[in-house]
Amino acid sequence: MTMQLKPGTRLYSAVCETELMTIRAPADPIAVTIGGVDPVLDAGERPGAGEVVEGHGGGSAMGKRYVDDAGTLELLCTKAGEGAPAVDGVLLGTKDAKALPASD
Repeated sequence: MTMQLKPGTRLYSAVCETELMTIRAPADPIAVTIGGVDPVLDAGERPGAGEVVEGHGGGSAMGKRYVDDAGTLELLCTKAGEGAPAVDGVLLGTKDAKALPASD
């Protein structure tokens, strides 16, 4: 399912405890999944049962930022869980920290 995201949108996994918040979003609707399953927009809508799809596990770490290859989508993990975020079936990578300048 494709959805239009905007900064501040919260995404809740339907199969695990993972919760994400949108930091940066593309202008066009995209197909985001968490644990291989479409997310819900309200924690109360979670079905409560389900399994992470094979290949979409490995977990999400709280405080980490997940980005797509183009750099148009950035999601912040606000609650860790078993499912990993993906767009169009491709897992998102973690954003690398910027190196601080040397102060010699």
